[in-house]
Amino acid sequence: MKIVIDAGHGPETPGKRSPDGSLREYQFNSVVARYMADELLNGYEGVEILMTHDDSRDVPLKERTDRANEWKADLFVSIHANAAGDGARWNSAQGIETYVYETRPPAAVALANAVQRQLVRSTGRPDRGVKYANFHVLRETKMTAILVECGFMTNREDAELLKSDSYRRKCAEAIVAGIVETYGLRKKQAAQVDAPDEVSSWAREAREWAVSRGITDGTRPKDPVTREEVWTMLYRMSFFV
Repeated sequence: MKIVIDAGHGPETPGKRSPDGSLREYQFNSVVARYMADELLNGYEGVEILMTHDDSRDVPLKERTDRANEWKADLFVSIHANAAGDGARWNSAQGIETYVYETRPPAAVALANAVQRQLVRSTGRPDRGVKYANFHVLRETKMTAILVECGFMTNREDAELLKSDSYRRKCAEAIVAGIVETYGLRKKQAAQVDAPDEVSSWAREAREWAVSRGITDGTRPKDPVTREEVWTMLYRMSFFV
């Protein structure tokens, strides 16, 4: 599955910051995007990721959607932090909301509902629901697209959460959970790891031989051997020469 993750706005976008200037929206968006990408790539089968943002510049919206369309993505997820009023003053608006394009595409609505539910459940923040808008990234993308607002930079309580790494991780994990729920992504199988006392098949006969002769007790088969242990085993073997 080809998933575009878009950290909304950019590092220098004017006005996209908390009233006291302590938080820029991109600081939140880009970290959540990275956590999402890591979890999807490392945890699920058949996933490819395209990031449309850039830490060094503000990427125009058209460039973002053009890249997603040219890549023929299956899904576009734009990550944001919200603001109320003119953005210059603290206010009481708080909570989480998720957007789809105003024509309400069924696939996007289904995904938005799942992501919204997972975010509210994970963070405990107020549920502002799934909403509809004519945003560029929702209108100009040729694939299923949602835009997630994970809290208000203009609310003191939300802003403190948006600054915290634990909240950013929660948001990333919740959005991924909504994607997994909607598309049925399969977890990657964990690599087979031998248990601490499990001996590799090619070494079992040798261990049985050494244990039967008292050369070793056969424990800790994967641990490094000290010089003292080598001396002791060689000394014990000398009785069989």
